[in-house]
Amino acid sequence: MKNKNLFRVGLIQNNPVFGEVEYNLSKMEPLLTQNTVDLMVLPELFSTGYHFLNQEEALRLSEPIPEGPTTQALVQICEKNQTSIIAGIAERDKNRTYNSAVVIGPNGYQGKYRKIHLFGTEKNCFDKGNLPLKVFDIGIVRVGVMICFDWRFPETARTLALGQADLIAHPSNLVLPHCPQAIITRCLENRIFIVTANRVGTEERIPNRTFTFIGQSQVVDPDGHVLCRASETGEETKVVNINFKKSRKKSINSDNDLFLDRRPDLYRL
Repeated sequence: MKNKNLFRVGLIQNNPVFGEVEYNLSKMEPLLTQNTVDLMVLPELFSTGYHFLNQEEALRLSEPIPEGPTTQALVQICEKNQTSIIAGIAERDKNRTYNSAVVIGPNGYQGKYRKIHLFGTEKNCFDKGNLPLKVFDIGIVRVGVMICFDWRFPETARTLALGQADLIAHPSNLVLPHCPQAIITRCLENRIFIVTANRVGTEERIPNRTFTFIGQSQVVDPDGHVLCRASETGEETKVVNINFKKSRKKSINSDNDLFLDRRPDLYRL
């Protein structure tokens, strides 16, 4: 008999070709249909690549959500396979661009999140996210979303955890070496699962300005255990079963509850 508390999550670690949206999506589609999961998490900007030179280029390669072709292709996959996908894509909204993630379920498009903490040259290409940190119902599991550099701000994960998220999907294009280990701390701080889907490869679109992505996509549980971790250089798919009820128990011993013991009356944020 299937354990009703188990939820099957996956991640895909890819190496997109910059600007080749149709090609990058075509590589992803068979991976999304071959793996039976309740939720698959894809990297940040998975279909475009990362290093936009300016906002004009970002406008050209981005697309509206949910009407754009990438979102619609993912909607079809989710409806056909009765699964959910969270994926990072470049969003165009009139004359603005956002580094966004779409949330799609078996019944179609559910919503989006726009990255609120832009890293480095992203500030030259994207507008700051202007949507609240929302928690989505993905079947029996409640899922929050943060994108890449959002992890560096502990308020992000804490806000989602206080919103009763069981799991945080973390589409990423990580270049800083310490993130995979730091995510363990975020999980311990909030007793929550985090699924980080990173990419690999290198982009050098300007001489002497190189981005090398560190891979190491992973799933970490509320006790800080790394349930799976991908390599630093290869394109990989990882799938694990998680007991999502673990993230709903915030006690760390018989005397301490992580959230009940908080002192927001004394905090300054």
